[in-house]
Amino acid sequence: MTPAEEFEDLRPLLFSIAYRLLGSVSEAEDAVQETWLRYQTSTTQPKSVKAYLSAVVTRVSIDVLRSARVRREEYVGPWLPEPLATDPYEDPARSAELADSVSMAALLLLERLSPLERAVFVLRDVFGFGFPEIAAAVDRSETACRQLAVRARRHMDDGRPRFAADQQERDELAARFFDAVRDGDVDGLRELLAADVQMVGDGGGKAPALAKGVFGADNVARLVTSILPLLDTVGAKLRPRTLNGQPGAVVEDRDGALIATMSLDVLDGRIQAIRSVVNPDKLGHLGPLSDAWAVAHELRQARRG
Repeated sequence: MTPAEEFEDLRPLLFSIAYRLLGSVSEAEDAVQETWLRYQTSTTQPKSVKAYLSAVVTRVSIDVLRSARVRREEYVGPWLPEPLATDPYEDPARSAELADSVSMAALLLLERLSPLERAVFVLRDVFGFGFPEIAAAVDRSETACRQLAVRARRHMDDGRPRFAADQQERDELAARFFDAVRDGDVDGLRELLAADVQMVGDGGGKAPALAKGVFGADNVARLVTSILPLLDTVGAKLRPRTLNGQPGAVVEDRDGALIATMSLDVLDGRIQAIRSVVNPDKLGHLGPLSDAWAVAHELRQARRG
């Protein structure tokens, strides 16, 4: 294989590493492109191209992550990862770890880690790299990487739910959720929500979104059934779709342009969180975008009517 062919063969893995480190599709794509540029100009002849490129994309992502943390501190409203339609990397031996690590909930937990902890956890626990390879990637000793891995696992385990829902349970609950939304069934929806459910919207100051989170089954059920059924009145549609490996939906305007995404966290037979991304900067990779402000104006008029 030529260097270009080797790189293209490994591109799905490199993107998947970068996305988990950065929580951003656009930044992950940029990190992969920077990795290719460095590979092109490098005179190094690596024993393992996979290990070498994985190390480079990790270092690039760590640099981006450190600068991104400053921007996120100044972010307008709640920050959520960019929604991912499909993870391009597949490994049957690690399918469970891969699916879990790309969920919105897992990515938000990873935000609690330092850049080095995050890199070590992703490389070790998600992708199964050995500590010698990880040490080379993050420029630390193997002993230090083992300590970073222990700390990262402890932070992740502290925030993870004890019992994860299986795919069938998530899909069935999501289908009941969207049926209740379409019917405007407040009572039926309330039964599907955890008592302490939260609903969070990320507009980044560039699209209409919740100013702050909404908490509690009754509050969330009333909000959802008061707004989403109005979509039909302005020609918009709520279309169920898997996002970040979890049940969710996209909201499209009458022309099929994207307004927002919605992701559901399911645990123990209840929806624990509803996360909506409306910031257009985070949605462009999913397709043509709608004018969310114009749609919001139509919805306000519909509510008055």
